[in-house]
Amino acid sequence: MDFADWTALLVAATAAGWVDAVVGGGGLIVLPTLFLVAPGIAPQTALGTNKMAAVAGTSASAITFARKVPVRWRILVPAAVIAAVAAGVGAAAVSLIDRELFIPIVMVVLVGVAIFVTLRPSIGITMATHPPTRRKVILVVGLAAGLIGFYDGLIGPGTGTFLIITFATVLGTEFVRAAAMAKVINCGSNVGALIYFGATGHILFALGAAMAVGNVAGAVAGSRMALRKGAEFVRVVLLVVVIGMVIRLGWQQFA
Repeated sequence: MDFADWTALLVAATAAGWVDAVVGGGGLIVLPTLFLVAPGIAPQTALGTNKMAAVAGTSASAITFARKVPVRWRILVPAAVIAAVAAGVGAAAVSLIDRELFIPIVMVVLVGVAIFVTLRPSIGITMATHPPTRRKVILVVGLAAGLIGFYDGLIGPGTGTFLIITFATVLGTEFVRAAAMAKVINCGSNVGALIYFGATGHILFALGAAMAVGNVAGAVAGSRMALRKGAEFVRVVLLVVVIGMVIRLGWQQFA
């Protein structure tokens, strides 16, 4: 790769870090760019290299959010461990499962998310009138970590989006706080997938390290903007990213 290719990847990683910090979905920016500048790269290597950058970005984002938003570490840290294990299993299943079967399902879910958020403008804007019990929070967060963590290892893009939507709709969590929760769990799922891809030799470490710098810069900027502008801003970005994911996955499936 030449200087222009490295520059394109750094810009893509920075943009992905910003998007991931606000609503998730940064993989839809980085992965196509990787395949564009390195058309011969194996899918597993592209995923593994992206995860190296994503781990740095989600960690920086989680720390930035935690400084301003109350985080229930006793619930989220164990959930992050669950997500790590689930993502590792998902990454191992990449070669065993036809991932193309999942794309239409994911597209339908994303369309449903966009319609739901559009028709229910109050979702994620204010906290629930009756906060959920601790038991319900543990159950929802644990299940989300396992199921969405597996998806992260298997497919990836949109993990943070699905986590935010789950917490906002099921727990009645405000979008900014839901984003903070999502970053902790997403960090765990990224680590789990990264460990698997690293153990199987599917990481370009020099490229991943360079992309991590841009991803961290974008993640910190995105987290600070989400905290400053609030839930309505996150809602708008969420809708834009969800629509973008549907278009991108549709093109990938039917082009």
